[in-house]
Amino acid sequence: MCGIAGFSSFHVNYKEESARWFSILQKMNTCQHHRGPDENGVYLSRNCGLSHTRLSILDLEYGKQPMARQLGNHRAVICYNGEIYNMPSLRRELEQEGIPFETTCDTEVILMGYLLHGTSYITRLNGIFSFAIYDETLQKLFLFRDRLGVKPLFYTLFRNTLIFSSELKGILCFPDFKAQADRDGLCEIFGLGPAKTYGKGVFKNIDELLPGHYLEYYGSDFSGHVSTKCYWKLESHPHEQDWRQTVEKTRYLVTDAIRMQMLSDVPVCTFLSGGVDSSLVTAVCSSELQKQGKRLDTYSFDFKDNDKNFRANAFQPSQDRPWADLMIAHCHTNHQYLECANSDLYQYLFEAVDARDLPCMADVEASMLYFCKRVAANHKVTLTGECADEIFGGYPWFHKKECFDADCFPWSMDFSPRTMLLKDSVLAVLPLEEYAHAAYAKTISEVPVLEGENTEEKRRREISYLNLKWFMQTLLDRMDRTSMHAGLEARVPFADHRIVEYLWNVPWHMKCKDGVVKGLLRAAADGLLPGEVLYRRKSPYPKTYDPAYENLLRTAIVETLSDTRAPLRELIDLNKVLYYISQPSDYGRPFYGQLMAGPQLLAYLLQVNYWLEKYQVEVLL
Repeated sequence: MCGIAGFSSFHVNYKEESARWFSILQKMNTCQHHRGPDENGVYLSRNCGLSHTRLSILDLEYGKQPMARQLGNHRAVICYNGEIYNMPSLRRELEQEGIPFETTCDTEVILMGYLLHGTSYITRLNGIFSFAIYDETLQKLFLFRDRLGVKPLFYTLFRNTLIFSSELKGILCFPDFKAQADRDGLCEIFGLGPAKTYGKGVFKNIDELLPGHYLEYYGSDFSGHVSTKCYWKLESHPHEQDWRQTVEKTRYLVTDAIRMQMLSDVPVCTFLSGGVDSSLVTAVCSSELQKQGKRLDTYSFDFKDNDKNFRANAFQPSQDRPWADLMIAHCHTNHQYLECANSDLYQYLFEAVDARDLPCMADVEASMLYFCKRVAANHKVTLTGECADEIFGGYPWFHKKECFDADCFPWSMDFSPRTMLLKDSVLAVLPLEEYAHAAYAKTISEVPVLEGENTEEKRRREISYLNLKWFMQTLLDRMDRTSMHAGLEARVPFADHRIVEYLWNVPWHMKCKDGVVKGLLRAAADGLLPGEVLYRRKSPYPKTYDPAYENLLRTAIVETLSDTRAPLRELIDLNKVLYYISQPSDYGRPFYGQLMAGPQLLAYLLQVNYWLEKYQVEVLL
């Protein structure tokens, strides 16, 4: 896994001041060094500059980038972030078509596939990726992003220059580009955060290449032109298989995706919570390694003293350790239990912003970053159970009537925490609820309709689509930034596009057969997991329940708002905050998702202040 960045212009000859432009490319590399600490490289032509920082997973010796290749008179160069899991079969196909290879890495497979087949080759890739190809012959720059947006890619047009980067920080370090947040950006932060609208970069004038799309940038008369094209989207069709066939197909797709994503020249590990999703990934990986005479390394996460402070509630009914213990015994893995202390959690709140370049999921994201750093000390690649709940219908809002019927994002039904601490003058100019509802309505309008479907099943599709486009993307962003900030590649087998395409059209009575949450997935995993784990009630990623952590946050937010230099003072009302923290905590009623309740709101505001200060964001109210 890697970090990519670059720029292209048709009114500047980069060769004329090559030292200057090489220096800029190196800065773009340096700011993303965490994504690929093993090596880096740059490329510069008359109209394009590319930079690449590499985490070596395949062909450690010869996979250096940017990589240039030529086929006949056609020459192009690529910088690539990702993994192509069907690379072995694609390579064999290209070899049969007469293509020679100099490496064993997937980078060369993509580039030679492009040189032979053009942009349509993107549809053959099964993997997670964002990459840039500069076609020297056509003098065009292409940007590509995977179908589900597992790997990030941002871009902007600035002074007749297209600038792109895996992370926002790569664009922000381009000369003279200023970090600004206008009203739309602030509505993203306070009205939708920690989610964000797909296609937007939150900072003014920065866009995100949409999942399943590619961008073409070309020049004429010294100006540049941008066009984007969709190469993949969900389609609604009648499901024509019976229950047995559906279970068999689901089992094949899931286990095949897990096996494919074990592709690596370095050892892989898994995150193991003891829930059905991570347990299934662990069971398949362990079985495959046992065939090779190897044992799988696994990791589970919790917070120091959570066994003393844990409070069961509707969103988090049980702790993970007993269930992880069952899986460790079942799969005979080499396991490590990792714990995060309050002091570390608080410090990582701010490094998590550095990783995301935006305020994020507060301690939920900070702890993930902490744990990823611990895992990265021993591994470069991990497989996770992320995304299964969005695809198979595991979250409460798939099932609760009030969520099902709500005309809003079902994971953010209570809007009051988003507005109650803002200054009245800020609320007067930020249409937060209107902005959020417009984003929701736009997504609903995009849902692929199946003619003849009844009202209830139609709403099921809407809930599923909202989850895929919003909630899953937020968690994918969390997983990518926290893992890559630590130099760890986190893979998400459930986000295989074949699984998403198939499950999209499976009716709800099969996904939730006999009222069992994720009943289809559990049926597909039958025989692979202990019965207790197979039917464990869902419990999300852990969070701390230590009152000392909340006290730390209360002190910090008051100190922050008491500082006249704190940028948050321009947005948040200190008196409202003082009243809020004097009230009893609310651990059971989240304002976002299942985990972000009272303490996480304070942590999120601290992240906002740090973000405004660290990135020197100019607020345009």
